Amino acid sequence: MLTTGIAGRRPHKGWTVAASVCGAIEALTRALAVELAPIRVNAVCPGVVRTNLWQSMNADAREHLYESVGKSLLVGRVGEAFEIARAYLFLLMQEGYGTGQTVVLDGGAALV
Repeated sequence: MLTTGIAGRRPHKGWTVAASVCGAIEALTRALAVELAPIRVNAVCPGVVRTNLWQSMNADAREHLYESVGKSLLVGRVGEAFEIARAYLFLLMQEGYGTGQTVVLDGGAALV
């Protein structure tokens, strides 16, 4: 199970490195699925989520980020860690038919 990020699908100015890494992880997911078959290889691609990733920001700036990003998303809010965890659980618990897939949980960020 791999983790990528929305930067590979919808890069912004200044995200060159992040977009490249995320795109490479998605390609790696597909290539490993072929190479390691029948072992399943999948990835989860979260958007902005309330996690410790943002802990270096002060609390006010962090809440402003969550609010501003959330307003721009189709679902109207940023994600929660448990929502992303459920995607990993789904991929791990399903009966083995899905491989080489990337599950995107970004609140619609790739669409706006």
